[in-house]
Amino acid sequence: MAKIAVMDQAGQQVSEIELSDAVFGITPNEAVMHAAVVNYLANQRQGTQSTLTRTEVRGGGRKPWRQKGTGHARQGSIRAPQWTHGGVALGPKPRSYRYSLTKKTRRLAMKSALSSKAQNENMIVLDSLELEGYKTKPVVKMLEALNVTGKALLVTATTDQKVVKSAANIPGVKTAAVNTLNVYDILNYDKFIVSKDAVSKIEEVYAK
Repeated sequence: MAKIAVMDQAGQQVSEIELSDAVFGITPNEAVMHAAVVNYLANQRQGTQSTLTRTEVRGGGRKPWRQKGTGHARQGSIRAPQWTHGGVALGPKPRSYRYSLTKKTRRLAMKSALSSKAQNENMIVLDSLELEGYKTKPVVKMLEALNVTGKALLVTATTDQKVVKSAANIPGVKTAAVNTLNVYDILNYDKFIVSKDAVSKIEEVYAK
């Protein structure tokens, strides 16, 4: 098992923790991680885009000119797709873009993402991630003490509203509980900052 330093919120090392090789030590599978990211983004789509067909555009009930003898091509409605202000042929209609991956694929993608963060030294374990009140400044000081400059994902064992609301105004910082973790967020943020309790929960779920 690989060991990683456990830091406090002041940026000082207080101990070490062993990471499970089954969760944080596998060879990352890029194809599976890509599939998981595409699946996540597809499931976020609202699918509410809609265009009007020729039957839905107002007007066009009368035939614009007689069938023969005018020299024009025959036309049945000024709301046909080839006309300006006409309906749209084969345009998008409301639909669901959702689809699912197999449980085995989802688990492999999650473990691959976690392993990539650990192996690239972009994972920081905190002895605890708790705040006394709803204040942004302690979170900013903690990130400065940990030398975090890019985007960061703060992960707690359970949803902590003090942490969530205190970090909400910091650009590039997002919070998540273990049960809301997803591959997209893990890969999208530069630093993966996780509490020691959250590491235990992650291993409990994915080490099986």
